[in-house]
Amino acid sequence: MKYDFWELEEHVGQLWDRVIKRASSTSYPDQVIYLDDIRRTLGIIFRAMGGNCASSIEASTATEHHSRRGLLKRISGKEDKVELCWQDENSLFLPYKIDVFPQQSLNKKLYIWLAALNAADDFNAGPWVKRNQQLTCRTLQAFPGLKNYYDELMNAQIAIRPDIDSLPQDLAQQERVIQAALRNPYTTKTLKIASKPPQPVYLWLHPSPPSVSSGMPGSMQDIEQTPDNRQEDDEHRKRIAKREKTSSRKDKGLLSMRYENIFSWGDFINLDRSSEDEDDLDDAKDAAKDMQTLNITQDSRPVSSALKFDLDLPSAANDDLVMSEGILLDEWDYKQRRYHRNYCCLKEMQSSGGESTELPEHLKKTARKLRSQFEAITPTRIWHRAQVDGPELDIDAYTSFVTDRLRGSAEMSASVYANLRTHHRDMACLLLADLSLSTDAWVNNDARVIDIIQDSLYLFSETLANSGDLLAIHGFSSRNRNHIRYNLIKDFKESYNSVVRSRINALKPGFYTRMGAAIRHATTQLEQQSSTQKLMMILTDGKPNDLDLYEGRYGIEDTRMALIEARKKGLQPFCVTIDKEAGDYLPYIFGEGHYIVIRKATDLPHMLPMLYARLTHG
Repeated sequence: MKYDFWELEEHVGQLWDRVIKRASSTSYPDQVIYLDDIRRTLGIIFRAMGGNCASSIEASTATEHHSRRGLLKRISGKEDKVELCWQDENSLFLPYKIDVFPQQSLNKKLYIWLAALNAADDFNAGPWVKRNQQLTCRTLQAFPGLKNYYDELMNAQIAIRPDIDSLPQDLAQQERVIQAALRNPYTTKTLKIASKPPQPVYLWLHPSPPSVSSGMPGSMQDIEQTPDNRQEDDEHRKRIAKREKTSSRKDKGLLSMRYENIFSWGDFINLDRSSEDEDDLDDAKDAAKDMQTLNITQDSRPVSSALKFDLDLPSAANDDLVMSEGILLDEWDYKQRRYHRNYCCLKEMQSSGGESTELPEHLKKTARKLRSQFEAITPTRIWHRAQVDGPELDIDAYTSFVTDRLRGSAEMSASVYANLRTHHRDMACLLLADLSLSTDAWVNNDARVIDIIQDSLYLFSETLANSGDLLAIHGFSSRNRNHIRYNLIKDFKESYNSVVRSRINALKPGFYTRMGAAIRHATTQLEQQSSTQKLMMILTDGKPNDLDLYEGRYGIEDTRMALIEARKKGLQPFCVTIDKEAGDYLPYIFGEGHYIVIRKATDLPHMLPMLYARLTHG
């Protein structure tokens, strides 16, 4: 009977919670628009209107607004946080979802307006109201067609704002200023300090954007968002991260912390908790949903659910053979608009490869098929008919010449010979493979990304072995600007054989992706070839990134500049990626028509040779 009582109490508590939250809610969940459903459209609008082409579209961080709330909202704890928009030098942050207006069309228009407003942002600091008025005016002047959008959104925004007559005097004065600024953005308004901040303005930028962590170094896969798992939206929102020091092993007991913090989610407890305690993982997720700031530290022991960042360099005995002491390369700094001379150190390396390796059995059938298809681009000796001179007589041309002479219409110089000549394409290709840490991720139950890359290199080499085209294959990864690994897999002068296969077989995931330096060195190697056509194919699975400030726009701009340098030297760079989000940043880095996204990673091995054939018009 006692059990039934507690069960009833819990059931009543849950019902009460739902009733209170429903009664205090001012959102319209049935009219919601999700960022993921309109992300691509917003990216196009933002960049077309003059926004930073290198910026990615990300979900914003929910922050506390501290404005005046009614009794029911305070009891339920609902709507104490709000998602507003802002941008930094790397990303445009928009709400994960918008359901503030009673019509879905208005919520969608709000997304479009926010993208346009951020495109006009010049990052000049100023008072919140005045700055947003200026951005609004700038946007409407540049794009008059948005005037109807703004009027609809402005009226809808004012309709859901607090009644001025019901507010205290200081808050009422604030609200009058904000509503007047919304109605007439061309008349500058000044907001006075009051006892509480004003209610959020969804049409404006965040008054004080939070500092959002871009994540730990390395590649982390986002959960694919589908209509079936929208209820897990809290896992996709960004949160503010604060790094904490790891506790020592000597401070393991509960006595090492203050007891008043035991039940506090917001306070960090410097407690070395055993990594095996995974039973309450769901409780931790629920707690994280209510946290605005996440304290991050390194655990002393790895767990299966954590990301593994093994960045220790292997011992010299187990590492690849270093072929050069280091090659100094420049790097582009987009902020200072200049190169850092001799800033990066690239080390050419070669895998020992071990014993000679044969082509894996599961690739032999596909390799035979591809070789037969590529026979069309293999250099062959062909007869050129109707020539002025040659070792053989062209019977058809001679017959036509005799017939024309009998008719009296023959030309004086008869082209009646056949000449056997060699058809040669004069092509050089350098394939640059990304061997970063992210290639250790699994694409299915049977293969990792690195396995897919190995199969691709096998088939690519097998297919081009008899084509007559010059081919070099290199891999790259990095740990920082002073340690960029550039692995030799096949040199231009080498023929494809079991030694090259052994190097492919020995490939393993490296560290990070300092792409600009690798492209610059590959450009130097490819430029030295005498071929008239020079193609650089870059095979990757993610964005440029590294430990030392190479994340975000800095790495994107340096990579883009390296590609511009390559094109000026007559090279044709082309990117092949399996990153499904690459459409957000590759058009800016490589340009339209100079990249392809392989949606299904397992299709890469047999698609790569056929893509090469199309690129070289084989």
